[in-house]
Amino acid sequence: MSAHPDLSRRAFFMTLPAVTAGLAVPAMAAEPAGPHWAMLVDTRRCIACQACTIGCAMENASPEGRFRTVVATYAVTTETGQAGLAVVPRLCNHCEQPPCIPVCPVGATFKRKDGIVVVDGERCVGCAYCVQACPYDARFINHRTGKADKCTFCSHRVEAGLLPACVETCVGGARIFGDINNPDSEISRQLKAAEGKTRVLKPEAGTKPRVYYIGLEEQLSGRVDGASAANMMWQPGHQGA
Repeated sequence: MSAHPDLSRRAFFMTLPAVTAGLAVPAMAAEPAGPHWAMLVDTRRCIACQACTIGCAMENASPEGRFRTVVATYAVTTETGQAGLAVVPRLCNHCEQPPCIPVCPVGATFKRKDGIVVVDGERCVGCAYCVQACPYDARFINHRTGKADKCTFCSHRVEAGLLPACVETCVGGARIFGDINNPDSEISRQLKAAEGKTRVLKPEAGTKPRVYYIGLEEQLSGRVDGASAANMMWQPGHQGA
């Protein structure tokens, strides 16, 4: 004898939530985060040879006497009172909160999805507001182009699967470049190993730099000036380059 039709109908409708739940479209998995490029500089390995500076200048055709990256040298006093020499490789910090962006009146400076801060030469009017806003003295006006110029992490090389020129030419292996979104990248492993021992330049500026330092003297974390051997080559009367 068949079940009462009302009971059968009720049983069917009671199963609907389970059926529809099974047929529901599964939630889309979150897209994996793309690369976020950063650099780690181990000042203990830097020998101030300026290979990075010259390599960068050649790769990016920097104007005479201006550099996208330099190795500044400083006279320091050690904890024991001895005088010494310290080096600080410097470049654009490709900040998470770059102060150079909001001051640009034409939107020529912007941060890409991969974290690299760049200048659109077609839009730049050379007003130098971004140069003044940068707390790291990492920008200049290119006297050949009349546009703002700076380190781009050699984005054209990165897009081709190559390392920035300064990293590739560093004879001491002081510069490590990579994707900090990838926990297996060399830079991620090095940052994790050096956790609590890394510094950034001018942390008080609140820009969240993506250039990290190992071995940086605390007394130099606020210094963004300093003489560079590369700069000295272009001084009047110098017989070098």
